[in-house]
Amino acid sequence: MADKNTKDTRSRVGFGSTYRKGNGADLGTEKEIGAVMGGQVWMVKPDKKAKVDHPCLWMQAGVAKFKNCDNYYDCTSCKYDHAMGQKAAKGKQFTWQEAMRRRPDMDRVCRHSLTHRIERRICAYDFECSKCDFDQYFEDVWTTKNKSVPFEIQQVKGFDVPMGYYFHDGHAWARIESGGYIRVGLDDFSLKLLGQADALDLPLMGKELDQGKIGWGLKRKENLADVLSPVDGVIVEVNSKVRENPQLANREPYSGGWLFMIRTPDIKGTMNKLMTDQNSLAWMNQEVTHLESMIEDIAGPLAADGGYLADDIYGNLPDLGWDNLTKRFLKT
Repeated sequence: MADKNTKDTRSRVGFGSTYRKGNGADLGTEKEIGAVMGGQVWMVKPDKKAKVDHPCLWMQAGVAKFKNCDNYYDCTSCKYDHAMGQKAAKGKQFTWQEAMRRRPDMDRVCRHSLTHRIERRICAYDFECSKCDFDQYFEDVWTTKNKSVPFEIQQVKGFDVPMGYYFHDGHAWARIESGGYIRVGLDDFSLKLLGQADALDLPLMGKELDQGKIGWGLKRKENLADVLSPVDGVIVEVNSKVRENPQLANREPYSGGWLFMIRTPDIKGTMNKLMTDQNSLAWMNQEVTHLESMIEDIAGPLAADGGYLADDIYGNLPDLGWDNLTKRFLKT
C-alpha cells in the first residue's frame, strides 16, 4: 500500500467558491465571471481569498479577471492567448503587454515574475520579450538545464512515487515543465531493480522519440537494457551530469537524475496516455507485488521488512535473470 511521505503541504483554492446558472443577460455583469458550457451560462464568483496555482499573464496584467494557465506557460500554442490577442487587435481590449506598460516603472515586472516562476525582476525591454536576452535564456537554457523537485512523494513498499509526475508502464516518467518542455527519467523502481548502471546510453539532442518505442538504454557490466520512451517528441536537452555520472540517476531519480528534455507539438495528447497520481500508485503496487512473487520463487518467503527489496535487487538476486526482469518490467 502507499504510505504518505511528505511535509505539510498547503492546499490551494481553485477557480472560485460559488457559482450559479445564468442567462445571456448575465454575461455583461461586473461582479461575476461568465462562462458558457454545454449551452448553459454559468456565473462564477471567485472567493476573495482564492488564488490560482498557475496564474495567466492576462490575469496578472489586469486584463482578465480570473484565469489559470492550463497550457504550461507555452503561450505560443495557447488558444486563450491567441483569442485574447485577436480581441486586442480589433481594439476591444489592451494586450497584457500594453496593460503592463501603463503601470509605474517599478511595477513593470518581468512576465516570468508575474507567473511566479522567478523572484521579482523589473522588465528592461518594455515587454518586447522576443528582444530580451533574459527571456531567451530563461526559456531555452535555465528551464531545460535545471532540475525540478517533486512537491510530494508517496511510497509503495519502499519505492518512491512522486505526485504530479506521469508514468509509462515501462518504468520511465515524464513531467511537464514551464514553457511546455517535458522532462524524462527512469523511476525509482527500475533503478533499484537493476542496480547502479555503469553507463547510460542516452540519445543525442535533435533525435525524435516515439512513445512506446525504444528510446535509450543502460548498461551494467555485460548486461544491456533498452527503455521505452514515455512520450513522443524531439530531444532539446540531455543531462550531461548523469551521462558522466550514472549513479546520480539512482540517488536522485526524480530531480538531479533526470535524463533529457523533450519538445512535442501535442503535450496533452501524449501525456493523456500515461498514468499519474492514484493510477500510478495502484500500478506500482501491482508491480511490486509481482516482483515479490518472483523473488519468493527464487529465494523463498520475504522477511517482513521486504527482504531483498533494497537498492540493488538484481545484484542481490542475479538468479532473477537480467533478461527476465527487463522483459517483464521494462517491456523490452
